Amino acid sequence: MSNALMNTTEPEMNRLTLVEAELNTLYEVSAVLSRSLDLHNTLKEVLKLLHDRGKLTHGVVTLFDEDSGELMVSALHNDKIEISDDVRYRSGEGIIGTIMQAREPVVVERISDEARFLDRLGIYDQELPFIGVPIMIGESGKPAGVLAAQPPHIDFLEEQAHFLEMAANLIGQTVRLSKTVEVERMALKAERDDLRREVKAEHGFDSIIGHTPVMRRIFEQIRQVAKWNTTVLIRGESGTGKELIANAIHYNSPRASGAFVKLNCAALPDNLLESELFGHEKGAFTGAVSQRKGRFEQANGGTIFLDEIGEISPAFQAKLLRVLQEGEFERVGGLQTLNVDVRVIAATNRDLEEEVENGNFREDLYYRLNVMPIDMPPLRERVEDIPDLACFLVDKIARQQDRTLMLKDSAIRQLMRYDWPGNVRELENCLERAAIMCEEGNIDREAINLTGLDDKLLPRDTPQSVEKIDFNDPSLDERERVIAALEEAGWVQAKAARLLDMTPRQIAYRIQTLNIKMRQI
Repeated sequence: MSNALMNTTEPEMNRLTLVEAELNTLYEVSAVLSRSLDLHNTLKEVLKLLHDRGKLTHGVVTLFDEDSGELMVSALHNDKIEISDDVRYRSGEGIIGTIMQAREPVVVERISDEARFLDRLGIYDQELPFIGVPIMIGESGKPAGVLAAQPPHIDFLEEQAHFLEMAANLIGQTVRLSKTVEVERMALKAERDDLRREVKAEHGFDSIIGHTPVMRRIFEQIRQVAKWNTTVLIRGESGTGKELIANAIHYNSPRASGAFVKLNCAALPDNLLESELFGHEKGAFTGAVSQRKGRFEQANGGTIFLDEIGEISPAFQAKLLRVLQEGEFERVGGLQTLNVDVRVIAATNRDLEEEVENGNFREDLYYRLNVMPIDMPPLRERVEDIPDLACFLVDKIARQQDRTLMLKDSAIRQLMRYDWPGNVRELENCLERAAIMCEEGNIDREAINLTGLDDKLLPRDTPQSVEKIDFNDPSLDERERVIAALEEAGWVQAKAARLLDMTPRQIAYRIQTLNIKMRQI
């Protein structure tokens, strides 16, 4: 033993032992605080360490609650007492409130002698000392709470108070990190909820336009089927909005918070389709450098939308049937059977009954898919919806082009004289071309004609044609009135003049001044 240690007095030895124990305890405290962001359980573990290693009993952590403006107990080391929201302290109230207000430690040699002691927790030994220190956060000088405990005796109270301050500083960093994480978590949750509301609004009933009886019937079918996990088969020509129906069903169903996974079955050959839907194991084929989850796994708990289901081969239909019947499959190259809980919505533009009859589509798969069929009518069968559809699409195009667009009545009348074999998709393309053609943003009859639609229009006397135009309608501007009359008159100026109660000279003047391009019929 060195001469220095031999000359050390017993109190100094005890102090050195205490300091060493405190350093070891601080190390363990820092390790505990770095392990988890579960603040409550972490603080309880820290108080247990202070009790077991530092001999500091009845440890309590109170943290400032910004909502109430009071200190609330967040953790305590006492298995016999549950934390109660009723135990709280205002700033300056009792010893705990005084420490928070003054931002300074309080050391008491015997707690029963302290007039400010409230004993709301009922856990303290009245004959032991008491140390309470503020929990500071960063350099702001603003305390986040108070750390308090009871040493076993009055020896070295200053040293133990300093030790508790160091422990409180470590706790303060964890509290700050926890608050930062909580703020970010709440911000992400709010953003997620906003996005969910936005997606639900975008893919809800408002995105499906129509007031005709057939569309009202489809809306009612969607509302009813969305409540359940029933398999849905959406049928209709290309461009009728089958994917919009699938979106509306999913986002108005109990599975709306789950994944909505889409796949166009016609876009992939069988070997790639199997890997895409069921996934594959590493090394299952050339290029499979890692395990990959398929669309069914990704959609677990949610919905999968299989577009163009009528295009898959009979060989792959058997594999798909198993998933629909049993909810189980194996990844390509895998041996483990996987189970999923997925709602299936399929869509096709094919006549599946004819495909079954011709042997191109399995009958058992057809009946498995055709549980709840929804038939989307072509646009030519709901001409009355064209005005609302056109206005909706023009608003959408205006947002995309970041400018103001206005759809004139003359343009709507022109749109209603076409049978739209490409349905809503063709209508949207036509309106986008028309928007590009009109520099001032007014989509009128002439802008529609510039898209090439005038060469495909139905004759005036077809059942789909619009009602006879009132040329004195005040909602029509002069240019629209003249063009409408000319078209009604087969572009014969004299006839058009009579429709407008004008002379041939007057209508010729207006044709020139309004820059109307005459057509030869």
